[in-house]
Amino acid sequence: MNEAGQWGEIYVARYLRENGFDVVAANFSCRFGEADLISFEKKCLVITEVKARSSGSIAQPAEFVGVEKQRKLALTAACYAKLIHSKYPIRFDVAEVFYPQQGNYKDYKINYIKDAFRV
Repeated sequence: MNEAGQWGEIYVARYLRENGFDVVAANFSCRFGEADLISFEKKCLVITEVKARSSGSIAQPAEFVGVEKQRKLALTAACYAKLIHSKYPIRFDVAEVFYPQQGNYKDYKINYIKDAFRV
């Protein structure tokens, strides 16, 4: 993972905690893939994919979460839910982290998309 992505995950985890989420895992990996952040919001298991880009990106960060990535996230989420014996519904969110310029990770903006996709 690049430096922008690392900072993005830190900022999004803080954002989630400040907004009432209980963050329980970061960078959870299994044979199906990896989930950036896993949290609970009320009675929902939330898988958050973090996409960080500088302002000069050719597309919105969420556009980089394609069908194949969504499929892998769904399998990874099911693996995690089984591991912890969770019966809660699973929601997939995407957090877009924007930096004004590459290398300047102190100035950022988060666009949090709840229920970004369904599988």
